[in-house]
Amino acid sequence: MNSIHDFRKGGPKITMLTCYDYWSARLLNDSPVDCILVGDSSAMVMHGYPDTISATTELIALHTRAVKLGAPDRFVIGDMPFLTFNGSLDRAMDCVLKLMQAGAQAVKLEGAHTELVRHLVRSGVPVMGHLGLTPQSVHALGGFKVQAKTEAAAQKLLEDALALQEAGCFALVLECVPTPVAENLTRSLEIPTIGIGAGPHCDGQVLVLQDMLGGQTHFKPRFVRQYADLAGTIKQAVHAFVEDVRQQAFPTLEESYK
Repeated sequence: MNSIHDFRKGGPKITMLTCYDYWSARLLNDSPVDCILVGDSSAMVMHGYPDTISATTELIALHTRAVKLGAPDRFVIGDMPFLTFNGSLDRAMDCVLKLMQAGAQAVKLEGAHTELVRHLVRSGVPVMGHLGLTPQSVHALGGFKVQAKTEAAAQKLLEDALALQEAGCFALVLECVPTPVAENLTRSLEIPTIGIGAGPHCDGQVLVLQDMLGGQTHFKPRFVRQYADLAGTIKQAVHAFVEDVRQQAFPTLEESYK
């Protein structure tokens, strides 16, 4: 996937993974995954913060630059951090400029900020929307909870999604909403939906790379499927290294310079 024009409904399901560093990006560049999200979840996964609010423009830009260097053949989307799109237009545009200059080919923002989306799209910036559970609003939402569980809330979600589509978003992330709600919304939109905890009927799926690889032992959302046991593999390798060094089995003469 090289451009926003590859985000189509009716074709193969879109695959997206988060990525925050050069090393992982190199691996994803050699994989069949369609696109990479440099998410504000980096604040939690890479830096240990309890939520995404601590992510800054500079932090996302730093990760974006590393990811794009490692994955030059993948479509890279950069997350706009907390409050960078809720205040002045100048602040929002400064954030977008830094992310795009760092290598992002599109930006993602949470919530139905339609006027800003219109301005960005008119300025030539591809924008991905994000509705449902919006982690930057975790305190206002009362925690990490499933959204749009009532008929009224589901209707409001649909209205916001249609408004973002009309404003020019090329795709929409749906996070933690009931499967029937996501299915109805996906059928109602002309732009593709990418689900995370939103059931199988979205046009694509996204997961946090470390979650999908089983790299986090302390956190496993219900909607995550682990395709590997990275944490176990790393621990086993470290134990083997420590044992070899202590038993003087590493390095051997063959592994040393003569």
